[in-house]
Amino acid sequence: MGETPATALAGPRWWVCHTKPRCEKKFAALLAAEHLPHYLPLVTSIRRYAQQTKKFTKPLFPGYVFVQAPPARQSRLYQQDLLARLIPVDDEARFLRQLDDVKAIVASGYELTVLPLLTRGRRVRVTGGPLHGLEGFVDDSSNSLGVVLSVDVLQQGLHVRVPAENLQILP
Repeated sequence: MGETPATALAGPRWWVCHTKPRCEKKFAALLAAEHLPHYLPLVTSIRRYAQQTKKFTKPLFPGYVFVQAPPARQSRLYQQDLLARLIPVDDEARFLRQLDDVKAIVASGYELTVLPLLTRGRRVRVTGGPLHGLEGFVDDSSNSLGVVLSVDVLQQGLHVRVPAENLQILP
């Protein structure tokens, strides 16, 4: 398949690569072998077992690797059967600022946790604790721990504070 004049002139662009499960490190190694600029944020995780403690690195965003590649090499990214889909980055300037922020946070050594972005009106399900299984919506995005669980029969809602890690965003 030959390049069209438009793809030949198109420079490299950033892509979010959604990998197949547990393939992030293999995919990053492929990108390194292909000499494509990429970023796979890794964090250290410590597991304590009865007899031992294990330390390992894991992806900060499971299933995602960021790569800069020209459109002409896009098909090459699929050749190793590690990639589920490519997501184009629309606002590269904003993306690169956020990527720099992620790099700084990872390099800081601070303990961090990835949480869903909770915005006002977002439907959620409680996934842990005594309210497991209940559904509601985020009432106040400035207080992401505030979730309203509705009691439709009474036309009222109950505002309850639920830890964000116990919330799953619903479609």
